[in-house]
Amino acid sequence: MDNAKFVQLHILTSYPASNLNRDDLGRPKTVVMGNTQRLRVSSQSLKRAWRMSDVFQEALGEGLGTRTKELGVAVFCALTQGVPLNETLQDKDATDGLPKLKEKEALAIARSVGGVFGKIKKKTEPTKRTEGEAEAEDPAAGRKALLESAEIEQMAYLSPAEIASAAALVEQCRASGKEPAEDALSLLRKDALAADMAMFGRMVAAHPEFNVEAAVQVAHAMTVHTVAVEDDFFTAVDDLNKEDVGAGHMGVAEFGAGLYYLYLCIDRELLRENLGGDADLAGRALRALAKAACTVSPGGKQSSYASRAVASYCLAERGADQPRTLSAAFLDGLDKPGGLLERAVQELEKTKKNMDTAYEQQFAAYVFHPAQGQGAVTGLLDFVAG
Repeated sequence: MDNAKFVQLHILTSYPASNLNRDDLGRPKTVVMGNTQRLRVSSQSLKRAWRMSDVFQEALGEGLGTRTKELGVAVFCALTQGVPLNETLQDKDATDGLPKLKEKEALAIARSVGGVFGKIKKKTEPTKRTEGEAEAEDPAAGRKALLESAEIEQMAYLSPAEIASAAALVEQCRASGKEPAEDALSLLRKDALAADMAMFGRMVAAHPEFNVEAAVQVAHAMTVHTVAVEDDFFTAVDDLNKEDVGAGHMGVAEFGAGLYYLYLCIDRELLRENLGGDADLAGRALRALAKAACTVSPGGKQSSYASRAVASYCLAERGADQPRTLSAAFLDGLDKPGGLLERAVQELEKTKKNMDTAYEQQFAAYVFHPAQGQGAVTGLLDFVAG
């Protein structure tokens, strides 16, 4: 890596009919910009898609973190089912031949270990059922209550090192059958962070000293033009109904299509710092991030719309000057018909040139424009990580 502090990515991606990111009513998310409605994809949706993608898995593998409320649940299952913690994190129903603890002891340990990473829920009392005059606990409801009593109230973000420490502590507790001592519960780590945690940050409300400042800022993607959300009236036919010619089911789904602008700002110095100065891991993280941002689509309604898309254009910038989005290029929506992609590219590049001149900024730049045969994805990744 050179000494350039910031990398910025300006990406244009065209999605056909799709519902990539839904609101609470199931509609595509929108935003009003320049007094017109645009389609939107939230940064949370994008980051989730990138973190879970094959691109991240192949590049960063075991160096990725885990977000969950169910660490305590996994601890409880590990102790009552005789399984290592790493296995119950993947499958709560796993069984093995390790010693098992009684549910009461296992729950106390699970609440102690899970409580390191967030506030544990209040204990849930199992529901009861009545048959005549006899009253008995429902076994299924009783187990559900135990599992709920081990959950963390907030989503916890755990690094592989923290999970390994928790797994070792679980085995110590399995051997002793007792809750861990207070000094054994020092499981939170500020070093040996997961690569995705170093990029996207972490908040630990109960222990702010273990918060991680995000090295990557991700804007909400939005269309560069006005979009009206459309309705798709659909029917389903009952294959076995030979008499009724009508539909077996009717419904309405909402969708939209458009050319989206996405902006990312990466603080490479902070990323290296978050990763303990590991320049190789920081470089791999940067390459994975840039590739995912250009090639990975959010998973919303993909089975219905097959709206997978790769970037139609990417402008990467590298330098030490103050970063800035170029979204002002699309403040007035590009709503005239014809040549939408090329007009968007022209507006983006014109806005960059004007901003650089007005603020006397200097950024090294790399343009990846597949439709014009300009640049290549490998060149883009080398530039971002270089």
